[in-house]
Amino acid sequence: MQWGDAEWQEANWLYFTQALQRVKQTLLNLGQQLESQGLTPKLIAPLPPSELSPPSYLEQICTAFNLSPFARDVLLLCVGMELDREWESICALAQGNQSRPYPTLGLALTCFAGSDWTGFLGFRTLQDWHLIEVGIGTALSTQPLSIDPHLLQVLLGDSEVDPRLKSLALPFPYPTELVSSHQAIADQIIQVWWQASQLQQSIPIIQLCGPDMVNQQSIVLAACEHIGLWPFGLAAEALPADQFGSQLIQTLLEREWQLHHRVIVLHCDGLDDALKEQDRRLAGLIDRLALPLILLSRTRRPQHLRLIVTHEVGAPDPQEQHQVWEQSLGELTTQLNGQVEALVSHFNLSASKIREISHQFRLQSLADKTTAEVKTPHSPDVILWQACRQQARPRLDELAQRIESNSAWEDLVLPEKEQQVLKDIVVHVRQRRQVYEQWGFQDKSQRGLGIAALFAGASGTGKTLAAEVLANTLQLDVYRIDLSSVVSKYIGETEKNLRRVFDAAEGGGVILLFDEADALFGKRSEVKDSHDRHANIEVSYLLQRMEAYRGLAILTTNLKGSLDQAFLRRIRFIVQFPFPDAKQRAEIWQHIFPQQTPTQGLDVKKLAKLSVSGGNIRNIALNAAFLAADEEQPVGMQHLLQAARSEYVKLERPLTDAEVKGWV
Repeated sequence: MQWGDAEWQEANWLYFTQALQRVKQTLLNLGQQLESQGLTPKLIAPLPPSELSPPSYLEQICTAFNLSPFARDVLLLCVGMELDREWESICALAQGNQSRPYPTLGLALTCFAGSDWTGFLGFRTLQDWHLIEVGIGTALSTQPLSIDPHLLQVLLGDSEVDPRLKSLALPFPYPTELVSSHQAIADQIIQVWWQASQLQQSIPIIQLCGPDMVNQQSIVLAACEHIGLWPFGLAAEALPADQFGSQLIQTLLEREWQLHHRVIVLHCDGLDDALKEQDRRLAGLIDRLALPLILLSRTRRPQHLRLIVTHEVGAPDPQEQHQVWEQSLGELTTQLNGQVEALVSHFNLSASKIREISHQFRLQSLADKTTAEVKTPHSPDVILWQACRQQARPRLDELAQRIESNSAWEDLVLPEKEQQVLKDIVVHVRQRRQVYEQWGFQDKSQRGLGIAALFAGASGTGKTLAAEVLANTLQLDVYRIDLSSVVSKYIGETEKNLRRVFDAAEGGGVILLFDEADALFGKRSEVKDSHDRHANIEVSYLLQRMEAYRGLAILTTNLKGSLDQAFLRRIRFIVQFPFPDAKQRAEIWQHIFPQQTPTQGLDVKKLAKLSVSGGNIRNIALNAAFLAADEEQPVGMQHLLQAARSEYVKLERPLTDAEVKGWV
């Protein structure tokens, strides 16, 4: 017989009912003896083993919790009370008291231990594991006993998680094939567990760190499945904070390990770094749990009393991503004109995300084939590219502002030298995989592989517009991060905020635009106190993340001279955005109005005499358009004159006659 088949189940149930009948008969005998007045109670007969392989549920529970025969029979006494209402009258008769139609410790000691109080040790085991519940009464020997509801379900063959834990559970993804680098981590976990079991040592805590929880969960699933264990996910922040609740959760978790070999997987990412007391309580619980434990988090947790084995889990490497793309797309790969190579170069996606995108793409392709009249406006490679862009948006949209970009090179008016630097940035982003990986530059050194650029210039000179042009050219999203809101006066908070931004951006190949770089990147001060030291740490941390970031990171500043020279050496591209001269201002005015905007009698040369930046020119043009629309007229010089006066008031500058002479 095998565990779980019909024959085994039938034999298990027969053994269980025989064990219950044995206890019931003992109670009946005791009741009859009490009615006969004064006869010495006959103790319960020993319960023979079931001889089942594997053992019966009852025997498995006794072995798991090291229950004595007395403790086992107390459990059966409580089980019978739940399954057969006849036991109420039997218990009352056996105790000689009609007001006690329930099991008690005194009844159990009389039936199963002959009033020998050494049986009390077995009773304490039941209490410690919360296998029985003790009701209210005047004395311990007369308090009503009942079996834990979940344990009763286990005895009856139910393998579900305890309801008190199920409400705290986190779902696991469907098991999928691991890429080779992640399979190697799963194999190392299996090896650690196997060695600990062979040497009969306590199993070390396994800690998986990385930005993608799905990758970590997939590794856990593979390791547990290989050795026949079941992972059970819990959110660390959902665990009770009070001592009693923490002890109960500890017992329930250890029970799940003893009953069902469930490996506890704690998701620690939701913990608030500022709540040190919460972290301390969790550390205590981790040290006390006597079972295999896996911690999932973005960053390493400090080691406490138990040994911790840590693995860094990153996204699949480019070669693995390429392989997953080809496996997932199958024959559709040939329709993409070599696009897979570009996808791998720009998007650092997990295997699960690649499979999800590929599945949706295959469904779309199938729908297009079966519906002849449907005309897809974009080619397959464009559709797939846009799907990859959208994967990164949900996480980043919570942390930064996404800028919709439709700007083209003709919208950007800059000297030829600065324009060429921007085009060089495009080349570096597009060709980074070929140069770094295929041509071996990353094998020489892992430092400085991130593409970082500094845009310096006065407000309104086109720094943000240039970022939009780059994003539109590369067909990538651009997210603006206001550094003045990221920088915190609290030690460690700035690094935490920056880490969240970079971690969220890693998979999407997005362009990160850090506005107001002066807020963080001023000249590093001489260390006079702890605040100076931590301010320098913040700068170093961002430089480190920028150098490791696979995408393009752009910093903007109005005051290039205020930046530390050591910092500038770490920037690959520096673009100076000059204040536009008259020729450049004329070119800006030439392209400032959309083709749909009606205009009449505009003189670009006269407009170029306004000594303002491109940002101010846009404001004047937009304001003039509103004025003209209100008068139901095309945009004319009179509207621009009125708008220019308003803009100069905002700038707190006088509008000279030389600038507007001959406008109207």
